[in-house]
Amino acid sequence: MIERKLILLVEDNPDDEKLVLMALKKSGIVNEIVIARDGQEALDRLHVSADRPKALRPAVILLDLHLPKIDGLEVLRRIRGDERTRLLPVVVLSSSDEDNDRTWSYHLGANSYVCKPVDYAAFAAAVKELGLYWLLLNRPSP
Repeated sequence: MIERKLILLVEDNPDDEKLVLMALKKSGIVNEIVIARDGQEALDRLHVSADRPKALRPAVILLDLHLPKIDGLEVLRRIRGDERTRLLPVVVLSSSDEDNDRTWSYHLGANSYVCKPVDYAAFAAAVKELGLYWLLLNRPSP
């Protein structure tokens, strides 16, 4: 049986969401992509609840930092603080290149930090490399 590898994209900016989706598609990455547009929605998708009996188990989470409801750093803190999601790969994909954001992202357990390039070609190349690495090369914890 082939394992279905999902991507959870946590992004509140519709333009950035569209760019990520286009870049993945153009790169030949056809995995299912689930979108969460705020931090609370991301956490809801990752956890089992009464109205959601099956939790999402993505192969990788692409996490923006500046999100409504719950910001990305708090989402990361909660992912790493929960035994059920602790080992999921999380790549911070943010427009922020602030030292403080990078430091806290790694301190809270981000697997990688990628600053969103302004140029579309560079952005598409970065997303392609992320997809190929996390979906094809990386071997997650069992």
